[in-house]
Amino acid sequence: MFFWDANPIAIALGPVQVRWYGLLFAGGFLMGYFIMYKLFKKQNLNTEDLDKLLVYLFFGTIIGARLGHCLIYEPEYYLNHPIDILKVWQGGLASHGGTAGVIIALYLFMRKRTYKFLQLTDLLSIPIALVSVCIRIGNFMNSEILGKYTHSDFGVVFLKVGDIEPRYPAQLFEAFAYFLIFIILILSYKFIKNRGSGFLTGLLLTLVFIARVLIEPFKEEQASYDTNFFLNVGQLLSIPFILIGIVFIIYSFRQKRL
Repeated sequence: MFFWDANPIAIALGPVQVRWYGLLFAGGFLMGYFIMYKLFKKQNLNTEDLDKLLVYLFFGTIIGARLGHCLIYEPEYYLNHPIDILKVWQGGLASHGGTAGVIIALYLFMRKRTYKFLQLTDLLSIPIALVSVCIRIGNFMNSEILGKYTHSDFGVVFLKVGDIEPRYPAQLFEAFAYFLIFIILILSYKFIKNRGSGFLTGLLLTLVFIARVLIEPFKEEQASYDTNFFLNVGQLLSIPFILIGIVFIIYSFRQKRL
């Protein structure tokens, strides 16, 4: 059993506070930028587009993840208090909404450019997995997205939220899963040379959301309502993304046969 009482604030200069979550989120984007820069150069793509792409992705991720949390997990509250949707600093981002936000951001970015959608998403798959690791570590630093109570030896007591009993460190479960996916994607990019467009995208979607389905039972329910089904909201929302991922993988193999 481990007691966790970390201060979520990394730096405090008077009224200005910088949280670990923000640092990890920004750090993940920065590392992702350098990965994308190397991938762009390797494929002789215009690296000058990366700055604009990063802006699109940053706002697409934040807006999509915030709206996803508010409208999927707590719709009744936020529809009655719409101004609170803007209070991102209070927490509440959903990966399902963030994924949708990234897709929309890519569409907007590509409107006046010659990139192909799956060409970009394949390149983005590797840094996205790494950013996901950073975000879940940030959730752990914030003592949020908590796991269910457990009597197992690897339980964590989150003192910041007033717990006296250990919980599953669900955030770290996800962070570890996403790190493994990050490694799998790197190895796939390096060694699977005859892959078609969409393979890495499909692999990312399939593996990430299978991980979500498997880890959700260890987490406290985030939704303010019950599905009245054996799968919770997070698991149900993951299924379409898994199916889309499988479709992309099949599509990539069919490309190589034609």
